[in-house]
Amino acid sequence: MMNCVFIHLRCRPGSTYRVADALALKELHSELYSTSGDWDLLMKVYIPEGQDVGRFINDNFLDIEDIERSLTTLTFKAF
Repeated sequence: MMNCVFIHLRCRPGSTYRVADALALKELHSELYSTSGDWDLLMKVYIPEGQDVGRFINDNFLDIEDIERSLTTLTFKAF
């Protein structure tokens, strides 16, 4: 079973497409969108059960240069 999380990312000005390209190369997300508002990107990720969510995100995504901030939303049930 996999845990579905949504990760909002805020990038340094002018770097959103560069960050999106770096994320795409990792091939760890299910979906990746550019968004309007407070966040630049929205990523849907399935994390293997038993993995620490925070460590998985930190180790696999937040090492990308130009990511300023992230917000993770955990999900519990799909309707």
